[in-house]
Order: sequence, then C-alpha cells, then structure tokens
Amino acid sequence: MTPELTVLALAGLLQALQFVLFAVRANVELGTGYTSSPRDRPPSREMSILTGRLQRALNNHFEGLILFTLAVVVVTLGNQSTVTTQYAAWTYLVARLLYIPAYAFGWRPWRSAIWGVGFFATLTMIVAALI
Repeated sequence: MTPELTVLALAGLLQALQFVLFAVRANVELGTGYTSSPRDRPPSREMSILTGRLQRALNNHFEGLILFTLAVVVVTLGNQSTVTTQYAAWTYLVARLLYIPAYAFGWRPWRSAIWGVGFFATLTMIVAALI
C-alpha cells in the first residue's frame, strides 16, 4: 500500500472519530428520541455552540475528503507517489487533526489557516501527479 493510501485510510478513521465526537454530544443534548427519529421537524432544543462547531467540522471534513481521495487515487493509479506527494498527504492529515480543535474552540484566524494548509497539500498532490 502506498503511503498516500495509508493516510487516506487514517483520514477515514479520523472521519469516523469526528462522527462519534459529534454524535455522542448531539444525542446527549437533543435526546435519542429526536436523533433516532426521521427528523421531520426541527429539534425542540438547540445544540450547544461546541456541538454545532463539531458538526460543521465533521461536514467540512466530508467535503475535504472528497478532493483528498481524488488526489490519492490520481497519485496511486498514476504510479506517481513521490516524497512530495507523501509529505503532502501527511500534511493534509495533520491539518485535519488540528482543524477539529481549531473549529471547536474558535481559533481565529488559525482555523482558516489550518484549513488552507490541508487544501494546498491536497492540490500539491494533484499537481505533482501531473508533472
């Protein structure tokens, strides 16, 4: 398995961890009656600021993971794994790890800067595979 695929697998596990972090808090705050329902109506209680931020960080990682997965597929199937793409993949993962507390605790402007690092690491992988 290429290092990029290893990082992709770890990013998938990180996504699962983020889901658990959010889901546990949401179940406690909203109640399992609501979270196990079809959610045809808004919740009778609102989530806390922290839980809302964890949800947005989770959704953001879903979005980022799409492009990162594309980058890993291009690098792997194109047999273009290099030191550059490997470092970029690890950089993406570290940025995603840091993004969770940055979003949860409202680190401004660091949340956006951390997001940018992960985004540009992903773009680096794609461009490196094309060169």
